[in-house]
Amino acid sequence: MVVPSATGTEPRKITINDVAKSAGVSRQTVSRALNDKDEIDSVTKQRVLDAARALGYRPSRFARGLVRQDTMTIGLVIPDLLNPFFTEVAAAALEAARTRGWQVVVYDTGDRAEEELGTLQVISSQVDAVIGYFSCPESELEKFTRGMPVVLIGREQRTRFSAIQIDGAAGVHAAVAHLVAQGHTRIGMLDHHTRAEPSIRHEWFTTAATAHGIEAGLMVPADQTADGGGAALRTLLADHPDVTAVLTFNDIIAIGALREGRRLGRSIPQELAVIGFDGLQLGELVEPPLTSVALDTRRLGALAIEQVARLLAGEEALAGDDLVVRGELRLSGSA
Repeated sequence: MVVPSATGTEPRKITINDVAKSAGVSRQTVSRALNDKDEIDSVTKQRVLDAARALGYRPSRFARGLVRQDTMTIGLVIPDLLNPFFTEVAAAALEAARTRGWQVVVYDTGDRAEEELGTLQVISSQVDAVIGYFSCPESELEKFTRGMPVVLIGREQRTRFSAIQIDGAAGVHAAVAHLVAQGHTRIGMLDHHTRAEPSIRHEWFTTAATAHGIEAGLMVPADQTADGGGAALRTLLADHPDVTAVLTFNDIIAIGALREGRRLGRSIPQELAVIGFDGLQLGELVEPPLTSVALDTRRLGALAIEQVARLLAGEEALAGDDLVVRGELRLSGSA
């Protein structure tokens, strides 16, 4: 939101005075609320934050630095820190930020939409930029981060925000080609999404399977946990006992499928080949070690910080292939 100028022709920037007037408090109270001071009660603080968000007010980084006496602060929003993939990406972002002398505040939304919006509301006036994973509508994201650099990680659909893209098409195609070369003709997919709304990774699998003349409909949805992978594999093999290989949405699901396959008496990879997606270090610790379509998680985190730095400095932003991280097939013992 902008406020018309006195002449009515040009908008003027929202100021702290506008927020104070809207919230019915003093400038000092607004400053304390926006800088998360303890001198005011929670109800007043929330009223100020609501007013600032409604007006689209963003305090200058210079002014905030004088009050808080700290460096640049980046908000990193992660859907599930229990998932090692997101932990690896977060660690890479923290390392890249540390080299710049920046602080990073990490928020775990628990992969819940309501937590995501609540997190955005909390951090909107407390950080200088936001990076991470978001599933909320772009209109909501824009409302809470108006005027602030935002870099999305792993956004699959088109977006008006800067985004680090993941392209696993070639890696998945290589995975299917490898399985076919090993003699597998009944290949299943354990996806995180449903049949009605398959993931982009399932679309990559479907394209690759079709190219090799293999049925692509052998898909079962799985929770993004090891237990979820095991349960999904049981369902898949109960419905299609002739399946001899599976590709999974991520490595955690794959590890659960690998464990369950062995429990069911299938030798790995002779009777059941398993290929994950992510390339986690954890996959090297299971037996047999996990074959995976691997992503460079360090590059994912570092690219997000690099893009934020460019946006904050008003420099030319990264674009095109410079913002793409591609998956590559990493062969190991499970396939």
